Amino acid sequence: MAYVITDECTSCATCVDECATGAISEGDGKYVIDQDACAECGACVDACPSGAIIEE
Repeated sequence: MAYVITDECTSCATCVDECATGAISEGDGKYVIDQDACAECGACVDACPSGAIIEE
Protein backbone atom coordinates (compact mmCIF):
# COMPACT_ATOMS: atom_id res chain seq x y z
CA MET A 1 0.00 0.00 0.00
CA ALA A 2 1.43 3.38 -0.96
CA TYR A 3 1.55 6.18 1.58
CA VAL A 4 1.17 9.93 0.98
CA ILE A 5 1.64 12.96 3.19
CA THR A 6 -1.39 15.25 3.32
CA ASP A 7 -1.65 18.99 3.83
CA GLU A 8 -1.99 18.29 7.56
CA CYS A 9 1.83 17.96 7.62
CA THR A 10 3.44 20.45 10.00
CA SER A 11 6.98 19.82 8.65
CA CYS A 12 8.19 18.52 12.01
CA ALA A 13 10.46 15.94 10.28
CA THR A 14 9.61 13.15 12.72
CA CYS A 15 8.80 10.87 9.78
CA VAL A 16 12.20 11.49 8.18
CA ASP A 17 13.97 10.04 11.21
CA GLU A 18 11.73 6.95 11.15
CA CYS A 19 12.08 6.16 7.44
CA ALA A 20 14.56 3.29 7.01
CA THR A 21 14.85 3.79 3.25
CA GLY A 22 15.25 7.58 3.17
CA ALA A 23 12.12 7.92 1.05
CA ILE A 24 10.86 11.05 2.81
CA SER A 25 12.21 14.49 2.03
CA GLU A 26 11.25 18.12 2.46
CA GLY A 27 8.93 19.33 -0.26
CA ASP A 28 7.19 22.60 -1.01
CA GLY A 29 5.40 23.42 2.25
CA LYS A 30 5.24 19.82 3.47
CA TYR A 31 7.26 16.62 3.36
CA VAL A 32 6.86 14.17 0.48
CA ILE A 33 7.37 10.42 0.03
CA ASP A 34 9.33 9.06 -2.93
CA GLN A 35 7.07 6.18 -3.95
CA ASP A 36 9.92 4.36 -5.72
CA ALA A 37 12.03 4.32 -2.54
CA CYS A 38 9.21 3.65 -0.06
CA ALA A 39 9.23 0.14 1.45
CA GLU A 40 5.59 0.58 2.56
CA CYS A 41 6.48 -0.45 6.12
CA GLY A 42 4.20 2.12 7.82
CA ALA A 43 6.78 3.33 10.34
CA CYS A 44 6.19 6.92 9.24
CA VAL A 45 2.44 6.58 9.81
CA ASP A 46 2.98 5.47 13.40
CA ALA A 47 5.52 8.25 14.02
CA CYS A 48 3.57 11.19 12.60
CA PRO A 49 2.16 13.26 15.49
CA SER A 50 -0.34 15.10 13.27
CA GLY A 51 -1.72 12.06 11.46
CA ALA A 52 -0.74 13.55 8.12
CA ILE A 53 0.47 10.30 6.54
CA ILE A 54 -2.23 8.11 5.06
CA GLU A 55 -2.58 5.12 2.75
CA GLU A 56 -3.20 6.18 -0.83
